[in-house]
Amino acid sequence: MTGPAMDTPPPTNAPTNAPINRWKTLDKDLGRIGTLELATQYVARPLVAPGVALAFVAVVAIAAAVFTGGSPDRLAVIAAAVFGAYMALNIGANDVANNMGPAVGANALTMGGALLIAAICETAGALIAGGDVVSTISGGIIAPDALGNGQVFVWAMMAALLASALWLNLATWLGAPVSTTHSIVGGVMGAGIVAAGFMAVNWPNLAKIAASWVISPVMGGVIAAGFLAFIKPRMIYAEDKIAAARRWVPLLVGLMAGAFTAYLALKGLSKIMKIGPGTAVLIGLAVGVAVWAAAVPVVRRQSAGLENRKKSLKKLFGLPLVVSAALLSFAHGANDVANAVGPLAAIVHALGDGQVAGKVSIPLWVMLIGAAGISFGLMLFGPRLIRLVGTEITKLNPVRAFCVALSAAITVIVASWLGLPVSSTHIAVGAIFGVGFYREWHSERRARQLGLLKGKPVAPEERTRRKLVRRSHVLTMVAAWVVTVPATALLAALLFVVLRAVAL
Repeated sequence: MTGPAMDTPPPTNAPTNAPINRWKTLDKDLGRIGTLELATQYVARPLVAPGVALAFVAVVAIAAAVFTGGSPDRLAVIAAAVFGAYMALNIGANDVANNMGPAVGANALTMGGALLIAAICETAGALIAGGDVVSTISGGIIAPDALGNGQVFVWAMMAALLASALWLNLATWLGAPVSTTHSIVGGVMGAGIVAAGFMAVNWPNLAKIAASWVISPVMGGVIAAGFLAFIKPRMIYAEDKIAAARRWVPLLVGLMAGAFTAYLALKGLSKIMKIGPGTAVLIGLAVGVAVWAAAVPVVRRQSAGLENRKKSLKKLFGLPLVVSAALLSFAHGANDVANAVGPLAAIVHALGDGQVAGKVSIPLWVMLIGAAGISFGLMLFGPRLIRLVGTEITKLNPVRAFCVALSAAITVIVASWLGLPVSSTHIAVGAIFGVGFYREWHSERRARQLGLLKGKPVAPEERTRRKLVRRSHVLTMVAAWVVTVPATALLAALLFVVLRAVAL
């Protein structure tokens, strides 16, 4: 059957004069290339930080080659400088988080501001008050003469340095802030045992360090919780919060200033001149009284016009918290740079003079490696642990974070007075846990009181749900603290055997 309809051409939606896209295929290819570039950038982004760190280590190796000149032990010094740079990077990535974490978690500092302040203060502390002389055997763990000739000592220090750096790198990757001092002590012990036997170890000193695993966090937690318990009834739950703040905030700020002055005198100035705990406390007391007197009119002016609410109190603690974080970083740079460059300085001294010494002077170029390495490690790898310490253990605000910072300074002073070797890492993290557990206890206590008043006691299931501290972090960190010394000792022993075999 045929008809007119069969002869009609099929209709089209497009007009006959529409332009033809001759570049359609090219546009699709360019789109695919653009997507591929974005994907490549996303995949390559995590490699930027390791790449910069590797470039820093390469620069250190070149600088060590320049400074050693035509020395016959040039390769050994270069290798030691590389290990020291690697150690410094890991100290910055792991240890500095304890100083800046509370301020960032309390929103008193942004992450960028915290990194900048910490880098400046860590470098200043290392270069200004880092000390001209450092103990190379980490608190007398191994007697220098027990290691025999200089070559054995050099390989032992290299093994200790590399083992400590590897352990800190692993701990940072696992999200566990550990003690740098304990890491290097374990490394020296392990290498020393293989090199000179068990009798070369100063076991009483090692027992004191092991005791600090418990003493440091417990003391820091108790003091921080005590300050929070002091502040809550006198300020947070006071009817006239502004009047209470005008009375107590200047006193707390003066106490903080005095504590940090004594802390810095012990940790920084003691490297330059002889200062005992008693003298440091007297200096801190004088500074504390002066700051209290100056803070009274300042706090009165800051609190003018503030509402009678908790949020107003947090504003008054913001600036003191930032200052405390900066001072902690300065003291950390002054104290812990020796953990990175102390063994390196010992190696340089042993190779240059041909003899082993218990204490040596640190060359300026060696100190610069430690200071720069800590700053680079903080900038490149520090944010992860800063967030963990500041936000993932318990919720912090300026008041709670202030208690943590104040506890860190006071605990170091008390421990130094008692002659106890403590870890600043353990103190700071223990103080955060102390604040968190006190919050739990106080919250449950208030809930029970309100429940009894209303005739509705809190059920056990509800109390369990109200936990304010993440238990998983407690287990992870405590396990890392306990394992640090034996792990680095075993690793250093293995590395010492390998390095000595390669050298021979």
